[in-house]
Amino acid sequence: MHPVRVSIPSFRSENSSIEKGYTVFKIDVLMSGRLYSIEKRYSEFHALHKMLKRSIKPPEMPSKHVRNWVPKVLEQRRQGLELYLQTIIMENEVLPKIFLDFLNIRHFPSVPKTESCGSFDTESVESSKLSHQPVMLFLRDPYLLPHDEFSNVVIEGVIHGIFYPDLQPR
Repeated sequence: MHPVRVSIPSFRSENSSIEKGYTVFKIDVLMSGRLYSIEKRYSEFHALHKMLKRSIKPPEMPSKHVRNWVPKVLEQRRQGLELYLQTIIMENEVLPKIFLDFLNIRHFPSVPKTESCGSFDTESVESSKLSHQPVMLFLRDPYLLPHDEFSNVVIEGVIHGIFYPDLQPR
């Protein structure tokens, strides 16, 4: 199971004199105990869907065209988009970079063990460079916590670094 959870608790309609009205969906992202919210329009979901098709088989999206903008119809779209995001998380062991970017999640690519010590091939300057990856990450500032909780922060950081090295909160 991924350490990422998403929900779309609400939406709001925006009206602009420059362009036609549109709906903004609030997405709550919970990762490693940290909750933050982002807002996306349907067109951004649609663009994500098109890009995801290049690398995975994404689930079906709610219809792009809505006949009327009554709250009941928008609520159905909200539920459909929420299910869409949750299905991507459930069905993919490794979440695509474009999906992590969409949710504003910072990520670090995995480096195979053979590359982590650099290459012994001296013909290529690029392959002889050592790569660096963080060893431990504190998800909270240990100096702001009471001292008895400090050891838990260290353990959480080590466990997070070992089991979830590719997903980092932004």
